[in-house]
Amino acid sequence: MVARRGGDAEFDILDVADFDLPLLDEPVPPMMGDYRNEHTQRWADAIASYDRYVLVTPEYNHGPSAALKNALDYLYREWNNKAVGFVGYGTAGGTRAVEQLRLVAGELQLAAVRNQVALSLKDDFADMHALTPQPHQEQAVEAMLDQLITWSSALRAARVAS
Repeated sequence: MVARRGGDAEFDILDVADFDLPLLDEPVPPMMGDYRNEHTQRWADAIASYDRYVLVTPEYNHGPSAALKNALDYLYREWNNKAVGFVGYGTAGGTRAVEQLRLVAGELQLAAVRNQVALSLKDDFADMHALTPQPHQEQAVEAMLDQLITWSSALRAARVAS
C-alpha cells in the first residue's frame, strides 16, 4: 500500500505491541500527565513526537481492537491538537470500528479527517490474510493523507499555543 510518494510529510510505523502496554494501570487519570510507569512514559514520548497519526484497526464485534483503544486511553495531552486519519478493515471495511474511534478522538482533542480507508477482508486481502488492496484503495489512502497533512498543518498554531 502507498503511504505517500514524495511530498511534504514523512510517516513511521508505531506498533502498539512494541510498547508492551498492559491494561491501563496508571494510578491517576491520563489527563493529569502524571505517568508513573516506564511503559507509559515510553508510549507518551513516542506519541508526543508526532504531529499527525493514522490509526489502523480491525473491526471486532463492531468496534476497534482492544489493544488500540487501551493505547489511546493511556495518554491525553500527547494527542491534543493533532490530526488523525483512519484505516479500518473487516467484513464491512472496519467502518463501525472507525466510527467508535472518531468519538474517542474527539475526547482526546484529535481532529479526525473525513476521508478514511475501508479495507474489505473479502476484496482487499488474499485468503483474509495477505493485504492485496484493490486499485481504488490507493486513491482512498492519498485522499485521507492529503486531508491529514492539511489539518495537521492548520493545527500547528494550536499545538504551539498549548
